[in-house]
Amino acid sequence: MIEVVCNDRLGKKARIKCNTDDTIRDLKKLIAAQTGTRWNKIVLKKWYTIFKDHMSLGDYEIHYGMNLELYYQ
Repeated sequence: MIEVVCNDRLGKKARIKCNTDDTIRDLKKLIAAQTGTRWNKIVLKKWYTIFKDHMSLGDYEIHYGMNLELYYQ
């Protein structure tokens, strides 16, 4: 079980607990449940890397305490 911090720089910061074998889509659904936005409108980035929905967190080497940038489309 890892904890990922997602910040949209507009005042919303979400701390999400998930597994490393969860997909990015699963993470987006957990973020949507906590922030009240629709999961398909969420874009997760780290620097200039946009995370794809079908890849797992372990594939992107996302570990405990990592900060992700949260954008809306």
